[in-house]
Amino acid sequence: MPILCRVTRGELTESIHVGFAVAVNEKGEILYSTGDPQYLTCVRSALKPFQAAASIEAGAVDFANFNDREIALMCASHMGEQRHIKTAESMLRKIGLSNIDYECGAHFPSSSSVRNQMIENKTKPLALHNNCSGKHAGMLALAKYLNKGTESYIDQKHPVQKLIINYIKKLTGLENIPFEIDGCSAPTPFLTLEAIAKLYQKLASGKNRELERVYNAMVKSPNLIGGTDHFDSQFIDLLKGSGIAKIGGESIRGISLKTKNHGNIGIAIKILDGNFRALPIATIKLLEHLDLLDKEEIGQLRELRERKLKNHNGAEIGRIEAYIEF
Repeated sequence: MPILCRVTRGELTESIHVGFAVAVNEKGEILYSTGDPQYLTCVRSALKPFQAAASIEAGAVDFANFNDREIALMCASHMGEQRHIKTAESMLRKIGLSNIDYECGAHFPSSSSVRNQMIENKTKPLALHNNCSGKHAGMLALAKYLNKGTESYIDQKHPVQKLIINYIKKLTGLENIPFEIDGCSAPTPFLTLEAIAKLYQKLASGKNRELERVYNAMVKSPNLIGGTDHFDSQFIDLLKGSGIAKIGGESIRGISLKTKNHGNIGIAIKILDGNFRALPIATIKLLEHLDLLDKEEIGQLRELRERKLKNHNGAEIGRIEAYIEF
């Protein structure tokens, strides 16, 4: 049975979101699945840690002299807060480029306070505010390192994307991977949930130098990965080095866990209708169900497991809760 996320109005069910999930162990074997482990879905921004790792392995990150905070931003789907913008600007300065070299497009930050301030000040959003600006700074650094030109670096035929795609193929062991275009215009693959979980297990394993650098960078700077009150940032911060989470568009999330009793685990979870509101609840319910974390860790995460729904007058009118049935 899949994970069912029940949305109530009062005590009655108004909507149900369905989630599939897969967890794999150190041998790459499925230790748990709910729903279809071969469900094919777009990885979206959950791929960012591996796109960053490709640039590290190639030598572009050291060439650009990016620090751990800047590596973390390469993995981020950030909220456009000042710390995110400053870090992206630092990355661009190091490679001798600017905001105009981005090909990711511009949008207002997802941080409501930053967005409202920009609207009040009649400030137009820049590509720097794009939640993928760190990833794209990393891609621009790779373009500079390869000396193949930065123009059209998002094109699937550009050497930057070819290198990243070949790296993903090497990690997954798959040759025929379908790619489409992400919201930031870079290529993004479709993989099965099992394949995504295996990627995140490799990220947790510590056996791969570039992936270990990515993991450690994300752990050191959780607030760069998302931002204030962002689930991924809170999750990484609460687990204090024993786990990371990374969201992607249309409600996909990858999780890497370093557990005391079960070794290094990779998890992929997808809400089938793409609605983000169910994903945090489903994530915590899954981790509780699998009993992969100790009592202290799961206790810290319980503050993320409930979501009460309120109307425009602030009155509580329902909640979102998750169920896993055998």
